[in-house]
Amino acid sequence: MQEQDDLITRAQAWLAEDPDPETAAELAGLIGAGDTAELTDRFSGTLQFGTAGLRGEIGAGPMRMNRSVVIRAAAGLAAYLKAQGHAGGLVVVGYDARYKSADFARDTAAVMTGAGLRAAVLPRPLPTPVLAYAIRHLGAVAGVEVTASHNPPRDNGYKVYLGDGSQIVSPADTEIAAEIARVDTLASVPRPESGWEDLGDEVLEAYLARTDAVLTPGSPRGVRTVYTAMHGVGKDVVMAAFARHGFPEPVLVAEQAEPDPAFPTVAFPNPEEPGAMDLAFARAAEVQPDIVIANDPDADRCAVAVPTADGWRMLRGDEVGALLAAHLVHKGATGVFAESIVSSSLLGRIAEAAGVGHEETLTGFKWIARVEGLRYGYEEALGYCVDPEGVRDKDGVTAALLVAELASELKEQGRTLSDLLDDLAMAHGLHATDQLSVRVSDLSVIASAMAALRAEPPVSLAGLRVVSAEDLAKGTESLPPTDGLRYYLDGAYKARVIARPSGTEPKLKCYLEVVVPVAEASDLAAARVTGQEVLDAVKKDLAAAMGL
Repeated sequence: MQEQDDLITRAQAWLAEDPDPETAAELAGLIGAGDTAELTDRFSGTLQFGTAGLRGEIGAGPMRMNRSVVIRAAAGLAAYLKAQGHAGGLVVVGYDARYKSADFARDTAAVMTGAGLRAAVLPRPLPTPVLAYAIRHLGAVAGVEVTASHNPPRDNGYKVYLGDGSQIVSPADTEIAAEIARVDTLASVPRPESGWEDLGDEVLEAYLARTDAVLTPGSPRGVRTVYTAMHGVGKDVVMAAFARHGFPEPVLVAEQAEPDPAFPTVAFPNPEEPGAMDLAFARAAEVQPDIVIANDPDADRCAVAVPTADGWRMLRGDEVGALLAAHLVHKGATGVFAESIVSSSLLGRIAEAAGVGHEETLTGFKWIARVEGLRYGYEEALGYCVDPEGVRDKDGVTAALLVAELASELKEQGRTLSDLLDDLAMAHGLHATDQLSVRVSDLSVIASAMAALRAEPPVSLAGLRVVSAEDLAKGTESLPPTDGLRYYLDGAYKARVIARPSGTEPKLKCYLEVVVPVAEASDLAAARVTGQEVLDAVKKDLAAAMGL
């Protein structure tokens, strides 16, 4: 009974400070109904601020995304920046079109202003890469993007960048989290009604001008495209970028063209999720374009689909990553090509053959963007950094432009993206990739699965011997510690498996790759069948090893 009384007392104290009438009414209803189960869930701790910032379901209480949580996070960030010697510095704030994103952005600007920093807010919901670009363009000491990327409609998030234009990494995350924990009450956080700058379109125009650096002057621009913004903020910027560079106007998927935080046509607003591209494929069947391009809701990811004899096929992120790498090599790119450890080893083969550098990092562009000498970076989750001098993060707009240039160049030669993928398989072997991804409602399932693998590592998968087993929690010579397991397999084929909890969603993700040699073009079809059969067998055996 005492625990229940303490819970109600904490909830009432939170309610007394809640600045949002909607979440205040929600919380008052839970208290009035005596819904201790729901209150316990919301007051069992606080959303943890880490290298992904904050992300969670919108609602009342410290375990949800709401204005109270955001104000505390902004106050902690402001205190951190001042402690780092940035008092009076500029913090630029961007936001997407999700529920409460504009409110969270305005609260952040108010807190920064009240703390003696300067704040500037982007003029409307815009792609995340515009914010990432604006940080260095404006000489800011930090940037905040209010977005939950491709999470479900009920979620929102808070992504923090520092003045170099890259997302935060350790130890900045733990230092900011410590400052957040020191925030006692909302009353202790000054939040003036004005004093920050509302930016105009100059930053967007500068971003669009910067996209000139992505393309080769005079390159072919004839590709015909169907485009979907997935109910997000990408449409206007993508259309402006395509028009600026002389590409044919993309045909829009009208049902998904405008921002809508409800995401009414998709179960999950992520091009990788089953069914998310159905409307785009239906539109493509009508107009017969050369390619289909999709962005996720905050337009930092880019998906590509190609025509086949049976309809349209979504390319895997690893396939697009390899295509863009090959195109950049063809354009004479130098420097370092980088990828996350869960992405295909094909990039290393392409880099080695071209004589350019290659590095692997932990997952996330917070790591990829920090690679010294970076010229190109990608990760398999549809993220591509094709202009690190402009945007030190994944950018779905510039990636779309580069895909369009490549497809246009191939089209002039009577070839396609699929043909170039065949060339890469012939040159380097068929690198077939797949995922075992398990979405859970109970995070203990993920912990149990990882524990099972650590307690009894597999000795073989799909008949291939496990020749190397690494627990990445211990770190390696080139990687800091992370919660992950990596296995290399050998036998009839070489393969690799990496298992890790998702950093942004309640998912256990296992990344699978098998390399099938290809002697000649006539072997390609059989190699693809073999590759998928081996991947399916690895997936089945791995699931069993994890008790799933």
